[in-house]
Amino acid sequence: MVDRPSRDGRDSSGYWLWALASSTQLVAGVVSYRRGCSGDSRLMPFKAFVVASLFVGAGATSAAGLLNFFGIQKVEHLKELGANIRNGLGVPPRDTTR
Repeated sequence: MVDRPSRDGRDSSGYWLWALASSTQLVAGVVSYRRGCSGDSRLMPFKAFVVASLFVGAGATSAAGLLNFFGIQKVEHLKELGANIRNGLGVPPRDTTR
């Protein structure tokens, strides 16, 4: 495993925990989805909510893990990344006076 220091000097090697959490939630969501609706049909809305929450949680933890891995810990870092991408594509800077 590669230890990648972040922009402010903190160690960001804990990204694998986020990846593990994301993978676990994704597997739990797939297993629950494949199992389908068994038992009392009145619980179907609750079961659907639980499965959807697992998929949303997996997406959120994987996004947080990727941001942590790449050393982005502040909104300013994300804004800087967006500005760099826009400059690389040749898009003019955004007007922030509004």
